[in-house]
Amino acid sequence: MSFSGEVKDELAKQISKSRHCRIAELAAIMGFDGRIEQKNGKTVLEITTENAPLARKCFTLIKKTFNISTDIDVRTGNGMGHNHIYVISTDKPDEIEKILAALKMTGTSGGTQGGLVNGLLIQNICCKRAFIRGAFLSAGSMSDPEKSYHFEIVCTSEPKAEQLRDLINEFDFDAKIVARKKNHVVYIKEGAQIVDILNVMEAHVALMNLENVRIIKEMRNSVNRQVNCETANINKTVSAAVRQIEDIHYIEERAGLDSLPENLREIAEVRLKYPDAALKELGTCLQPPVGKSGVNHRLRKIAEIAGKLKGEL
Repeated sequence: MSFSGEVKDELAKQISKSRHCRIAELAAIMGFDGRIEQKNGKTVLEITTENAPLARKCFTLIKKTFNISTDIDVRTGNGMGHNHIYVISTDKPDEIEKILAALKMTGTSGGTQGGLVNGLLIQNICCKRAFIRGAFLSAGSMSDPEKSYHFEIVCTSEPKAEQLRDLINEFDFDAKIVARKKNHVVYIKEGAQIVDILNVMEAHVALMNLENVRIIKEMRNSVNRQVNCETANINKTVSAAVRQIEDIHYIEERAGLDSLPENLREIAEVRLKYPDAALKELGTCLQPPVGKSGVNHRLRKIAEIAGKLKGEL
């Protein structure tokens, strides 16, 4: 199962104790997956999904909230995967009226997917959490955190996306909207904010799993940065040592090391004897010992002398 599927599976098992939260979550599900249609002269309320846990949750929410037992029809999809499609429905006028009245969708005809949720349903913080949870269950997805951080909910209209974005941003997020084909997608890409949105939806197990992935990735990146830094320093040290030895050999061939002042001749001989040593180590080989900056200063003087000799040539 994908990480997104694991999150939905966890959220689908949560049934709010408060009736107003169950109604807010149902309003989101109905807004994304629900329709009111006329079939064989009857008005039918349907909620259609390919997610089996969501179908079970819809049935439970309606039963627990309205004491209504809806029908569940399982169909075979037309896609390449031939996934099952679950349709939760009722054609009883009094049940439909009861549900729509509670969801404040009275008078709705045709598909409900373009409509906005009534603000009265999402005034409480808990109801806002429930609504975002229902929206994600119906039309959301998450990328595998091992690869990238991406959270999104696909909306069928721009006003609907704007309402959802504003609702999410009330929890101090920076959700944005991007147009994708005929839809508008509300998305979050920053890893820490995705952790927080899981907390808002109360997907605590998924939150801990994501945090574990983030910690491992950060540790791995930190180690890689440290190794790269050390490798760069080693390369820099080796390159400098090679140039120093070349300069010393050039002076030796052109003028002889005896032409150098005693302190420079001494560091030149030590560098030739220990070609791989760091500057600090070279300083300890001198009598009296010299610090790193002193060694560096002497080697720069040698480089200047070699440069002058090359210029004369």
